[in-house]
Amino acid sequence: MALAPGREKAYHSIMRTLDMGWTTCALPDCAGVARGARGHCLAHLDPGELDEVIGALRPGSAVDLRGTAIGDALLERILAATGHRPGRARFERAVFSGPAVFNGVVFLADATFDRSVFHHLASFLGARFERNASFRETRFAQEFSLHRAAVSGHAAFDRMTVGSDALFSSARFGRTASFESADLRGFTTFDDAGFGGDAAFRGCRFGRAVSFRRTGFTGRAGFEAVRFAAAAYLTPAATRRRLTLADARAGARLVLSAEGCSVDLRRLSVTGPLTVRLKDAQTAMEGASLRGPATLTGRGSSRVTSLSGVDAALLHLDRVDLSTCRLADVRRPEGLRLTGCAFARTPHGVRFAWRWPPLRWWSPRQTLADEHVWRGWAQAGDVPPPSPHSLAVLYSRLRTAVDDQSTAADFHFAAMEMRRITSGPARRWLLGLAWALGGYGLRMGRALVWSVVVTALVAAGLLASSASHAAHRAPVPAIRPSR
Repeated sequence: MALAPGREKAYHSIMRTLDMGWTTCALPDCAGVARGARGHCLAHLDPGELDEVIGALRPGSAVDLRGTAIGDALLERILAATGHRPGRARFERAVFSGPAVFNGVVFLADATFDRSVFHHLASFLGARFERNASFRETRFAQEFSLHRAAVSGHAAFDRMTVGSDALFSSARFGRTASFESADLRGFTTFDDAGFGGDAAFRGCRFGRAVSFRRTGFTGRAGFEAVRFAAAAYLTPAATRRRLTLADARAGARLVLSAEGCSVDLRRLSVTGPLTVRLKDAQTAMEGASLRGPATLTGRGSSRVTSLSGVDAALLHLDRVDLSTCRLADVRRPEGLRLTGCAFARTPHGVRFAWRWPPLRWWSPRQTLADEHVWRGWAQAGDVPPPSPHSLAVLYSRLRTAVDDQSTAADFHFAAMEMRRITSGPARRWLLGLAWALGGYGLRMGRALVWSVVVTALVAAGLLASSASHAAHRAPVPAIRPSR
């Protein structure tokens, strides 16, 4: 049943009001919040009514432009009337048809721009948000700038879209900042920005290069499942709690540095070169896929806790602690290069065991964490311990990957030990003899001791034989002189 034209217009107005959550403009197809006696929004008020509304504004006055089509002239008049210091600012679903310039504006209360549309430049250069700021699902057709802006409260940019460059350099976020599932299609910069609380970038997409140079994260920095289509430079000055790129994807160069925190690189996928610099930090790279050359450099007490399932064509680990990192599950251990790394070590002194021989003495050498797990010196965790045969192959592959001759010799010794354990009786006896006599040719002190012992035994035998021969020799009779 068709409605009369007047009733149909009223019906659509009511439905639009219910959909928006506020009383909309009386004009058709306008979602602006109604003002004035005739129920029009600010964009459709008569000049006299508009002058009356704007004339009532003062610094700290609330500004309500929800759903309103805002031109640059109307925006300029409103900001000027409030002395560029509006109170509660509501711009939900607003449409900015011209350049939106909020440079230096101080928002004294919450500012909301959810689902608004900016067809041209949106500039908040040096703006200050004394409380919370929200740009959820906002669409910026061109450039969006928060350069040198400051948000004292919470900041939300979830699911926003920026068609051109996004500038957050030197911005300050006093509390949490969320960019989850944001689509930033142009160049993006957070250089020299500061985050006073947690920063969430989960599911964010960066279409071009992105830079976080000298960015400071006081809380947690989360880049889970982020997509970097171009080069990304995450070189924060400090991350006090945790930095995570779990399940992130990078299609080009990725440069990352962190200090004094935990870095989660599990299931990270990088097509181009990867550079990771750590200082007094630790990282886990389980399941990472690194197609290009990758370098991980550590300073101070930096360590790698897991490389399980890592698939890397070339992974260079430099000056990191690998004493608890298991390497048996690395898919291509021949692609590892280990420079100046620290490994686990054998126990010191004599140890008692419930199997033969009951007393064991371990010569000091560097070992892999995998051997510690196999021998029961460390917890296995969720991954079962490797077999002696696997350890022998792993040690043989890694002895050419280390730059230190002493470490390479220890790995060769460990490989021979594993082969001795897995060999048959005859070969095990021969390898056991080689171990006992000279440590597989790597413990020359042991061979020297055996030489001294054998020499001493031979000398003792000769002396004993000479003494015995002298004792049993018959006495010669004395010859008397004739008279």
